[in-house]
Amino acid sequence: MLLHPADRLTRQYTWLLLAACIVSLFLFLDTTLFNTRGSSREAVVALTMLKDGNWILPINNGVDMAYKPPFLHWLMALVSLPFGQVTELTARIPSAVALTLMVVCGFRFYARRADARTALLASLLTLTCFEIHRAGVSCRVDMVLTCMMVLALYRLYGWIERNLKGLPWVAVLCLSGAFLTKGPVGAALPCLVALVFALVRHHRWQRVVPRLVGVGLLSCVLPALWYIAAWHQGGDRFLRLIYEENVLRLLGKMTYESHVNPWYYNVMTVVTGFLPYTLLVLMSLFVLRWERLRQPLGVLWQKFRARIAAMSDVRLYSLLAFVIIFVFYCIPKSKRSVYLLPLYPFLAWFLAEYVLWLRCKHRRLVSAYGWVLATLALVVTAAFGALRLGLVPSSLFASGHHAEENEALFRSLCHTPLSFVQWVLWLLPLACVAFFIRVRRRLLTAVLGLVFVLNLALDGLYQPLALNVKSDKPIAQRIARLVPEGRLYSYRTDVVPGNPMHPFTINFYLGDRVVPFDAFRPTEGWVIVGNDEIEGFRRAYPDYRITGHVDYHHRSCDDHKELHLYHFVKQ
Repeated sequence: MLLHPADRLTRQYTWLLLAACIVSLFLFLDTTLFNTRGSSREAVVALTMLKDGNWILPINNGVDMAYKPPFLHWLMALVSLPFGQVTELTARIPSAVALTLMVVCGFRFYARRADARTALLASLLTLTCFEIHRAGVSCRVDMVLTCMMVLALYRLYGWIERNLKGLPWVAVLCLSGAFLTKGPVGAALPCLVALVFALVRHHRWQRVVPRLVGVGLLSCVLPALWYIAAWHQGGDRFLRLIYEENVLRLLGKMTYESHVNPWYYNVMTVVTGFLPYTLLVLMSLFVLRWERLRQPLGVLWQKFRARIAAMSDVRLYSLLAFVIIFVFYCIPKSKRSVYLLPLYPFLAWFLAEYVLWLRCKHRRLVSAYGWVLATLALVVTAAFGALRLGLVPSSLFASGHHAEENEALFRSLCHTPLSFVQWVLWLLPLACVAFFIRVRRRLLTAVLGLVFVLNLALDGLYQPLALNVKSDKPIAQRIARLVPEGRLYSYRTDVVPGNPMHPFTINFYLGDRVVPFDAFRPTEGWVIVGNDEIEGFRRAYPDYRITGHVDYHHRSCDDHKELHLYHFVKQ
């Protein structure tokens, strides 16, 4: 059967986009060790599920319940089952798959309702911008949550297009997945966006509200089954945790401060999160004609309303999704850049339209932006080459408050043996710069190629060399050789009520063997402490005698404290 040219183009672009996602996201998922507390905290939950067989409410670090619902942890555990263990690769695969699914479905969503080329550009901008790309190659709940919310938004729009006929089962399942990833906000926000859009487009509220409420209630069925099962296991302690994470966090009344930031923090994070493309937007401000804004506010307001009224449905829906999600996350005191991830695909559509307009009207500006990226690629490549050739003195890294860490970073950059692929990644930006210099008609292709290749070099070469020296994995391996089995204990003096600071990274790499000393108080064993916390241990437990000490000369990536291992015996 012959395909319509537009359908053939959409299919070709779909395969192209899928290939770009695979190359960009999956090739180097396992090259960087866990080097942050958050990633290890999520991975250790999946590890505990496999180890203990409890897939409802596993307990890790000896005493901890997971702070988030288990959908991401289920996915990590399922991916890890064939391997028999949770690794950096298997823990990050769900996020990479989620981003791939979101990008491809986003392209199909816009290509069917607008222009395929603009849809492709919007999808590529989404895939390669800083915040989204970082979330897609990390082990956190945010990318899976974003995927579920955005796919639900796409399906709800299609349902409204069909005049709310039938039941949008795919949307219900996506909303349930979002609920099971991070709580009720994952299901509530997409329904709110769909409701506002339907009312703005003059659908009868008597018809819209009951149907969307029904969809919202159906999306709560599967999560409710898990919440009931988890409550049977965790009891009142589980209920207190859920209340704090979902209600008190929204109201800003948590028992501990968590990511408290002012409202304008969200503006800053969107600007930095869409790098490097926000740089092009900032550069374009110098070529726009601002005379049109020199009109009375009443006139500008009327023109704005006329533009909104004239918008196509898909553009208005994208605008509402962006505005509602942004405004909603300005309300709580707790703000993080990753909370805003669901608005990126919708903002990317408008950014793609703007970039295409700039290419048409201000091609020299787009070319100048490409030269900025090309210069960055040349500088990074040359700097790394200078390090590998020994042209940079080690004294530049041997100073500062953390001289040992700086020296370790210098040694890693200069002396770590590189694979053939890493040598290729070092030189690949030069090939892209050469292509950019020679290209004439495919300016946007060359510019996107520069961003794509820089992301590859970051993931496969520079990031592993720079961040692996910060990971606690080598220390965990040394501890495992000294204490090959049995429990290890941690002691902390800076415990925050409601937010215990456990050593998640070292615990993950030790197979969830590290538990709080306070909760068990054994007669003999090994305790992991940071900095001078052993003195607090001696004061709190004078009936214990310290019989050994190992100083690893390494600051933990969890809390940046020097790690020490002590043997203790109760007298």
